[in-house]
Amino acid sequence: MREVLAQAAFQLFLERGFERTTVDDIVARAGVGRRSFFRYFPSKEDAVFPDHERCLAEMTEFLAAADDGDPVGAVSDAARIVLRMYAANPEFSVQRYRLTREVPGLRTYELSVVRRYEQTLAGHLRSRFGADGDGALRAEVIAASVVAAHNNGLRLWLRSGGEGDPEVAVDHALALVREVWGRPTAPAAPAAPEASVVPAAPLAVSGGSGGDGEVVVMVARKGTPMWRVVQQIESAVGEN
Repeated sequence: MREVLAQAAFQLFLERGFERTTVDDIVARAGVGRRSFFRYFPSKEDAVFPDHERCLAEMTEFLAAADDGDPVGAVSDAARIVLRMYAANPEFSVQRYRLTREVPGLRTYELSVVRRYEQTLAGHLRSRFGADGDGALRAEVIAASVVAAHNNGLRLWLRSGGEGDPEVAVDHALALVREVWGRPTAPAAPAAPEASVVPAAPLAVSGGSGGDGEVVVMVARKGTPMWRVVQQIESAVGEN
């Protein structure tokens, strides 16, 4: 019944336009009552995206069983679940893409759906990287990167009218994400001394009445208190 209602709704959206189609029109086309419609769809917008709830549940289940060894690879593979949903019915996917471009309300709804996918990916990554600080930040950034890469490849395919294999563009985009985020974190560079002062060779001071000047080059560890920097400079200047 869910599929019958979705098909009836989408046919009417294409024939009459989204705004001019009512729930009564949809149930009349499907041959059911209004109660049946609202049992499956809270609104007309939901009828345009009838498969996302199932896809989101499948993604959540997939991530729950994913190997901990490659979290970036796991969320990339999870994004491909969405791609396969679109690729399973190219004609419908292309028509829906065109419809959402024409109806601002549908575009807003679609963005909310995309955000739910992103939050699901980020939640999985936080469980691996940590829920606070840089771990949480890393999770959010990687999840957003995966979604952006997936959507870039998917939209290329949709704009082409569903021609060719959508996985080619999506795999290429996701490979870029894994190249950046899938590699181990580089070890930290050795810390510099807290503060050292290197006097430079005397330089002539241009302008004025003439005279000699001196440049002092200061190297300090990040986070060194400013009073310590000033103290070291004053000491170096006084010695020279």
